[in-house]
Parts: sequence; C-alpha cells; structure tokens
Amino acid sequence: MATLPIAPQPASRELPDYLPARMVNEFVYCPRLFFYEFVEDLFRPSVDTEEGKVLHKRVDREGGRLPPPEEIGEERIHSRSITLSSDRYRLIAGMDLLEVEDGAVTPVDYKHGRPRETSAGLELWPTDRIQLAVQGLVLRENGYRCEEGLVFYAKTRQRVRVVFDGPLMEETLQVVAEAWRTAASGVLPPPLSDSPKCTGCSLAPICLPDETNALRAAPRQPDETGQLSLFDTGPPRKPVAAEVRRLVTPRDDLRPVYLDTQGLRVGKSGEVLQVREKDTLRQEIRIGETCQVNLMGNIQISTQAVQTLCSAEVPICYFSQGGWFYGITTGLSTRNVFLRRSQFRLAESEAFCLHLARKLVAGKIRNQRTMLLRNHIEPPGPALRAMKDLAARAERGSSLDELLGIEGAAGRFYFGEFAGMLKSPDTENAAAPFSFDFAKRNRRPPRDPVNALLSLGYSLLAKDLTLACYAVGFDPMMGFYHQLRFGRPALALDLMEPFRPLIVDSAVLNAINTRMLAPRDFVRAGGAVVLSPEGRKAFYRAYELRMDSLVTHPLFDYRVSYRRLLEIQARLLARVLEGEIGEYPVFVTR
Repeated sequence: MATLPIAPQPASRELPDYLPARMVNEFVYCPRLFFYEFVEDLFRPSVDTEEGKVLHKRVDREGGRLPPPEEIGEERIHSRSITLSSDRYRLIAGMDLLEVEDGAVTPVDYKHGRPRETSAGLELWPTDRIQLAVQGLVLRENGYRCEEGLVFYAKTRQRVRVVFDGPLMEETLQVVAEAWRTAASGVLPPPLSDSPKCTGCSLAPICLPDETNALRAAPRQPDETGQLSLFDTGPPRKPVAAEVRRLVTPRDDLRPVYLDTQGLRVGKSGEVLQVREKDTLRQEIRIGETCQVNLMGNIQISTQAVQTLCSAEVPICYFSQGGWFYGITTGLSTRNVFLRRSQFRLAESEAFCLHLARKLVAGKIRNQRTMLLRNHIEPPGPALRAMKDLAARAERGSSLDELLGIEGAAGRFYFGEFAGMLKSPDTENAAAPFSFDFAKRNRRPPRDPVNALLSLGYSLLAKDLTLACYAVGFDPMMGFYHQLRFGRPALALDLMEPFRPLIVDSAVLNAINTRMLAPRDFVRAGGAVVLSPEGRKAFYRAYELRMDSLVTHPLFDYRVSYRRLLEIQARLLARVLEGEIGEYPVFVTR
C-alpha cells in the first residue's frame, strides 16, 4: 500500500501586529519552537521558565519611566520594566532594565543561566545576543542613542557586554525577516535532528522531534501480501532504525479525580477543591495535582470551581450514574484551528478515511489476538489463525462497510474465546446471584457482570481519548473511520479501537482474575446488570492502574504509561494530517 501524499495546505493566518523580542530569541534557538509559541500559541512551563519567573519578579514589580530622547541629559537613570515598539520593523520589546549614562541608553537583560565560555573569553549565547540586538533596534527606532547592551547571568552573577555594530544589527534584521516569513507561511518547520536543545525543551512532548524524524526516515518493508505497511502479519514489528530519545516523562505526576457518591457538592477555596456531603467536608483536593475531574451522576459543582478548573486547564468530565459519558467542560485550550481545518478537509477524502481505517481495524484485531495469546488458558488455534487472516484482509479492505464486517467477524472470534481468559472462580458461594460467565458481547444494556465492566471501561477510555483530542487541537466529533453521528466523539472512537483490548479488556480481566471485584459488587436494574457504588470505585481503581502501567512502544523502544501513550498517538496522527509523516503508526503491542 503506497503512502498517501498529504501536502500541507497554505494557511491564511492572521498574525499579531508585533513580533516580541523574546520570540526572536526562540526563533534563533529553534524555528519549530518559535512556530508553536508565536503562531499556535502553545506554551508549557519548565524548570527554566519557572526559574526565570522568579528572577523577573523584582524586575517586573519595580516599574520605571524612561524620559523622551530629547529630555535625556548627562544624568544617570535606571528604569526597570520598560516596553517599547517599532512600527517600521513590527517589533516589540519588554526590557528588564535600561541604564542611561552620558546620554546613551543601554538595555540590560536578566537571564537565569550562565554565559557562554569560549577560547576568547565569556560571550553571549547566540539567542541572547540577537534578543538584545532587537532591544537596541527598538530603542534606536524610538530616537534613543543605543550603542551596546549587556546580559546579567544570575547563576554566575556576571555581566556580559555586546556592541551593537553594523554586522550584528544587519544579522538581526535578517533573522527578524526570516521569523516573519516562517510565521506567515503557515507551515510548521521541521524538528531539530538529534539536538541537545530538545532535552531541556518544555514543548518536546508536543513537538516529538525524534519520533517525527524517525518515522519520516524509517524504511517500510512489504508484508506477506506484497503491500507496504507499518504492520507485520507475522513477527512483531522492530523499532525504527534511528535512535529515539525519550524526551517525554514516562508518567504524569497529575492524577485524575473520580467522584461517585451521589449528592456530593464540589466547591473551591483558593487552589483547593472542597468536596462536601450535605454540610460535612469529605475531602480536599489540590487543583495543581489534578489532571481531570470526573463527576459520575448527581454531583454538583460550583461556578467558582468550574472557572478555576478551566483557568488551570483541568477538564471536567460528566457521566451518568451508570457510566454513560455525557460531555466535557474545558477552558480555551484548543486553539489550533488550523489542525482542525486539515482534519475537516481530510475527513471528506474517502481515500484518506479508508487508508486510516484499514490501519486502525488491523491494529485492533492484532491486539485482540495478542490478548488471547497472552491470557487464554489454552490459546485457541482456529480463532488465532482466523484473526491473523482477518487482520491481513483489513489492510486490503475496499470500503468502510467491508472493514466494519471484518471488525465484526474478528470480534466474534475474540469474544467467543473471552471466557477462556477469565481465571477467577465464578462465585464466592453457590448462592451468589451473579457469576463471571461470559457467552457473548452485549450492551445497551449489558446483561451480565463482564459486559457491564466492558461497557463502563469503554466509556472511560472514550473520555480519555476525547481529552487527548482536545489536548492536541482536534475536534473529537469529526472522525475518519467512525462517520458523523450526532453527539458521538467519532475521532476519539477511531483512536480508541486499537486500545480497547490493551487497556479496557486488560483492566476487566485483572479486576476479575485478581478478585478486585466479586459478584456482590453487581446489582440488577430491570434487564440490566450494573455495578454497585463500591463496585464502581473498585473498577475505577483497576482502570487507573492499567492506565498508569508502563508499556514499551514497539517503534520507539521506550517505556511510557498508557495515559501518556494516548496523547503521543494523537499527536502522531496530527503529524500525518499536517503532512510531516506519511503513515499513522497504529500502536500494536509486541
């Protein structure tokens, strides 16, 4: 199967009126980082940025006044936190400190690091040198005499000076012009290749530089059908040839919150959520340690708490008491409208939808087959052979309807053998009202305990992939394999297909086989079987244990948690839509 060429579309982007001096610094450091921050308005704090904030607190607090150029005499002046702009060059600069002496204005920039050591002595880093020169340009454009600038490096407490000579100012103007051209092009610059800059970059989990470069360069071998594919029908896939550094942390320190007791009220005090039952304070939760808040059923939350969570970019997810996923409240964190435009355009392409759907269905079937191989008491040979053939057929599917049929056939083989992976005794005693027998998949409503767990787990996974879509900038409602339907997060369901067996089915098997759940944790409501409140809490724990477990990525050969992996996969799909890589590498476990 040949790679579908996806050329990035030129985007008419309305850019800011001025280019900040700090953004010129970022452009010299990494054009891709500049594009993310200046054009797409993406930012994540790091140790360096937080240290810089602390350093600049005093500078920003002590504002000052700079006299007009004609009023500057021979007196010495120190003015802090001054902002000036240049209409000619469309530049704006916030200057930490301006020292005026003998009629000349010298900008002083504060940096928390240390200067560059060379054979000629101490020098400014190239990024600092250009940023300081931008300040000199702006000062000159406003009529001030500005001949040099200096940087104060806090770690070594040293001041390093640079002269604003002709070659430096000419170089700076060229850099500024190139930065404007890059921003106006609408095309994300390529990632740096094996650069040490990436290891300290806070946007590395968004940029994925090594992963993107490796996938662009990875050779693709024909499978047994003679078609090019990222999937093997036989042995597990090998990691990509290029070494991929793990620039993302294996796990996130933030944790999800599940509130399941009916009648709870959630308020806030400062940066802490307060959970009350009637007038009793039941729990306090630090917002800064939370990645999402899940409200299961009849639980109230105050406007003040919603506003604070939105400001902190912590999404609030709403479920029915039975686990039906209703929706999300989130802040204005999904600003990448250009990615969504590419998403909508390609969703109208039948060829692209079919191309991606083949990958997703084949990956799901292979992961289901792996689950049987790993967990079945006696792995069934006929079912395994049939699923291997169906995975190969999925990669040749001629229509979405055919893929739906292939997926359904594989599901019948898989769930037909699902009971063989249940290894816990059926009941605690002969009189127990329920057992963990499993005959077939049923839903809406689930009519046995295992199906009740599967349905709740798939609802939780759909929520987590919807959050991943929002984090990347996708519209989760516009899918490629799952077509449009009112109220359905189609793209989240697309991305979810290969992860259903690996996350949800595995969590269900673990909860039953390790006796985290027992028959007493289920109740019958009409024709449906649902979890009791205690049973739901136990399953949330089983699900989160699975989401937090580490897995080795088969292409990049590093270990990350499943929760982190969901966002990585969503970002790789964005790389496909933006034209950086030609194939979406569906996650297929070894």
